[in-house]
Amino acid sequence: MIRKNRIEFDIEKEEPALRKSICTGEMTVGFCDRATGKFRDVALVTSPKEIEDFKKRTGTDKLREVY
Repeated sequence: MIRKNRIEFDIEKEEPALRKSICTGEMTVGFCDRATGKFRDVALVTSPKEIEDFKKRTGTDKLREVY
């Protein structure tokens, strides 16, 4: 099944991630490069629902947490 608004990424090279700021608490969803650890942000999130929507759009049930 192909989901509308699905976010495509190379699962071999990247993994879905949630970046959290230690200072401000700001959260951003995006992808971490598996080789370098570099974070590529996709969207700023303001609620748990937005995090769940990102997980559904990437087809994953968990996110790597980056600080």
